[in-house]
Amino acid sequence: MPQDAIVIAGLTKSFARNNVLRGVDLTLSAGQVTVLMGANGAGKSTLVKILCGVQAADSGTITLDGRPFEPASPAAALRAGVVTVHQSINDGVAPDLDVASNLLLDELASGSSFVLNRRRMRAEARRIAGAVGLDVDVTRPVSELALADRQLVSIARAMSHKPRLLILDEPTSSLSAAETERLFALIDRLRAEGVAILYISHRMSDIRRLADRIVSMRDGLISGRFESQPLDYAGAVRAMLGHEITEVDIDIPPAGRPVIEARGLVLRAGAAPFDLTLHENEVVAITGLVGSGKSALAEVLYGITAPVAGELRLDGAAYAPASPGVAVRAGVFLSAKDRLLNSVVPDFDLTRNMTLPFLGRHAALLGLMRRGSERAVASRMIAEMGVVCQGPKDGILTLSGGNQQKVVVARWLAEASRLLILDEPFQGVDIQARRDIGKRIRESAATRATLVLCAEIDEALEIADRILVMSEHSIAGAHRNQNIDLGLVMAQVTESAAGHSA
Repeated sequence: MPQDAIVIAGLTKSFARNNVLRGVDLTLSAGQVTVLMGANGAGKSTLVKILCGVQAADSGTITLDGRPFEPASPAAALRAGVVTVHQSINDGVAPDLDVASNLLLDELASGSSFVLNRRRMRAEARRIAGAVGLDVDVTRPVSELALADRQLVSIARAMSHKPRLLILDEPTSSLSAAETERLFALIDRLRAEGVAILYISHRMSDIRRLADRIVSMRDGLISGRFESQPLDYAGAVRAMLGHEITEVDIDIPPAGRPVIEARGLVLRAGAAPFDLTLHENEVVAITGLVGSGKSALAEVLYGITAPVAGELRLDGAAYAPASPGVAVRAGVFLSAKDRLLNSVVPDFDLTRNMTLPFLGRHAALLGLMRRGSERAVASRMIAEMGVVCQGPKDGILTLSGGNQQKVVVARWLAEASRLLILDEPFQGVDIQARRDIGKRIRESAATRATLVLCAEIDEALEIADRILVMSEHSIAGAHRNQNIDLGLVMAQVTESAAGHSA
């Protein structure tokens, strides 16, 4: 019988009249992976913040290894052995510092003399990085690293603290398949060493691989515990949402005229050229592993980079955008992945975050902004997207992660476009928010072409009329979303394939 590492009893937390936690009872056992599922706003983030010392509970008790646990700060939680890898990568790294300084950030903060010896510091940093398979120059600034490597820096720093409780919040969202498997191997090792692990995710692949049990949260309470093997994933989702999750039935409409046509497109030197046509009234999903070329294609279409070879046409005319501004003026919009890094402006309210790319349309004489015009757009999109908030003046960071993501997508749905590119629009959102966002994307697709980039095949199946697979920066497969051979799709995802017309 596993020993109880963390015992939470009667935990409550309120913000003004909003009761976020309403008496949470939860035990996290040593040597077990507990997967925590909950819709956005269920209270998961607040529970994690209390455990890692960011916030204090209003009432209730927490014990760690049988002793009272009330961390006054993240540093106090860390010293006690409670280590958190947050969903937002920038919460776990300092981008302006080098990799070595990030991996030893807690020693730097404590004033340890160890860090005054740069040679020893870099050697220790290389040891820590090697433990998670992170092969980077430790003198390099974190800001220059790819998103997946930043995530691994955050994970490596967490692992170095020999945790008693390790909290992982959607840790695989930016990792490739190989990096994900390295993380899973580390989790297996920590579990065998008796570490309690709280793993927050809705990804079936993660849950099937790791979970010893699933705990569901809804409305600030634990709504279900699932410990019998095989684990009841459908029951956990039902407990999380309070109702059955219906299957998405895609009704594929007739495709309209071509919007984007690519001929002989080469995204990087040595990659196979490919053709691609995207039509009006069509939602096309592209899936593939991290680094397969999905984001590289989006950057070419949006004018961030130029292709190595090939030509593009937009509505029949030559299209070679020199910048994102040129692309936007031509009606090509991109909703970038990683909302907190690339999309959300923390100091702006919900309204300004929605209208930011199109402020000129809300300007009066002398450049003054017509706030009423902005708020009208925001109010309309709040209603259409089902954003849960007090109103359009709310600060963006007061919203849950899923509602922030709805705002980011709404920003680009609020104005008419010819091509809408959505890069990981479901990243870090729960199943219900994913369905809400996908429904609105499809409902508004008639007058444009829509390209959705998805790492998860189930997300592509829920939204697309057509699914393309990218591998080695080329198109490896094309599938109409009816009676799909998923075995073939997964083979194309995981194996290199020659590009062909799509």
